[in-house]
Amino acid sequence: ATNVKGSARKQRKGSVPLFIIMAQKQILQTFETYQKARTTFVQGVAEMASRPQNIEVLQQAGVMALLRPLLLDTVPNIQQTAALALGRLAQSNDELARAVVTGDILPQLVDSLSDKNRFYKKAAAFVLRTVAKNSPELAQAVVDSGAVTSLVSCLEEFDPAVKESSATALGYISRHSTELAQSVVDAGAVPLLVLCLQEPEISLKRIAASALSDICKHTPELAQTVVDGGAIPHLVPLVDTSDAKLKRQIFSALSQISKHTVDLAELVVEAEIFPAVLSSLADPDEYVRKNVATLIREICKHTVDLAQLVVNSSGVKAMVNYTEASRESAAIPGIMTLGYIASFTERLAMATIVSQAVPVLAKCLESDTPDYVKAAAAWSLGQIGRHTPEHARHVAEANVLPKLLYYSTAPDASEDLQSKSLRALKNVLQKCTHLASLEELLTAAPADILRHVVEQFAKVLPNDARARRMFVTTGGLRKIQEIRVEKGSQLADSIDIINRCFPEEIVQYYSPGYSDTLLQRVESYNPATIKS
Repeated sequence: ATNVKGSARKQRKGSVPLFIIMAQKQILQTFETYQKARTTFVQGVAEMASRPQNIEVLQQAGVMALLRPLLLDTVPNIQQTAALALGRLAQSNDELARAVVTGDILPQLVDSLSDKNRFYKKAAAFVLRTVAKNSPELAQAVVDSGAVTSLVSCLEEFDPAVKESSATALGYISRHSTELAQSVVDAGAVPLLVLCLQEPEISLKRIAASALSDICKHTPELAQTVVDGGAIPHLVPLVDTSDAKLKRQIFSALSQISKHTVDLAELVVEAEIFPAVLSSLADPDEYVRKNVATLIREICKHTVDLAQLVVNSSGVKAMVNYTEASRESAAIPGIMTLGYIASFTERLAMATIVSQAVPVLAKCLESDTPDYVKAAAAWSLGQIGRHTPEHARHVAEANVLPKLLYYSTAPDASEDLQSKSLRALKNVLQKCTHLASLEELLTAAPADILRHVVEQFAKVLPNDARARRMFVTTGGLRKIQEIRVEKGSQLADSIDIINRCFPEEIVQYYSPGYSDTLLQRVESYNPATIKS
């Protein structure tokens, strides 16, 4: 009996009853099943959210409310996958992005950015980025949640993937408005983004350059902040990189800095980007070419000295070649650059003519070209032709004037195209002495344009006998006589000057109705009797 009691006592002290062990296993299995179910659910949602056709069904099923508590799950992998799923959903449409804001999900993400692991930080930054990119209002909600400070602190993380995700989110916030970009600057993002440019990872350099571009595009003050942060010395060496996507962002950032003021443009030029950047106008990547052309445009538009620098670097011919090879919106930076260069002085305008800019710009006025490209080409041609008769002759000989006249009054042309064509036409006409080109406009030009055309004839014909002869033989004098004018008008005065350049009987001969007058004289003429 004593042995039995002792063994029972040992069993109570040294072992757990079987029913308790079974209960523990059952409880643990229940929790494991729940965890597997959560894992399976969140992974399935993340996978389905990557397909656009599934978004509406997921939204109707109330997926946002189900994902929110999983952000606080005790299992890190479930937290990260839930954040990834939310990011993919918010990325799909504006309504789901708003649901992240209205569902009070942002505070949970921001609070966890400071104390979670690197995988969660990357996923959380992804959600913030997808929300911020949709609209200024949603980006402001991200800022109001205190996310910017947390995102900036993530730029100091060791993991490049966390830095990339954070920099991308900061860029999306900055791109919307000056105020949002200023909030990113105030949080101390610029020095850390500049440091990211110095990291070895190409993708991180690319995203940092893009974020800096988004910051400095708004105002000169923001651009100056980026410059003061030491961005230019780290951007310029990267123009020779072999990575096309990185080059796009580098040139974009430099152009956004250069566009604001002369001083900022000169700082970029002083980094000795010329003539190295000109070779990128022939880069295989279309967006690299466009961004380089935009950079050159933003530099040369400021002063005659900067425009002369581009010319001295053989930039005009390179820009003409770029414009000729580009289509639609890609051609705009090249077209505008040629116009800016030509606008400053006669010499610079002649440099564009010598480089064959006029035929290339004239080609941009063809009927199958979008109106905004035609408008830019018209403006540039006006800048080239407005200086001297020699400049205007080169423009006129390209058969540009009839096209400008047509677009200035075409009912289906955009308002911008009409106004720029009219202004360019007047600029060229005021200097044009190429009468053959002017003569084509005599019958088609409206009164406000016709006045300028006839005025040019009145300037040239009194001093050029050969021109007067050609004017008669080509029918120009006849066209002048057919113009109906009000007495005392400027147009009438110009026509009187032209008529005085010819014998009175010649003027009468080409006047309307003169043939009827001659017939009446024939009918009323009574010949003398012929003597036999």
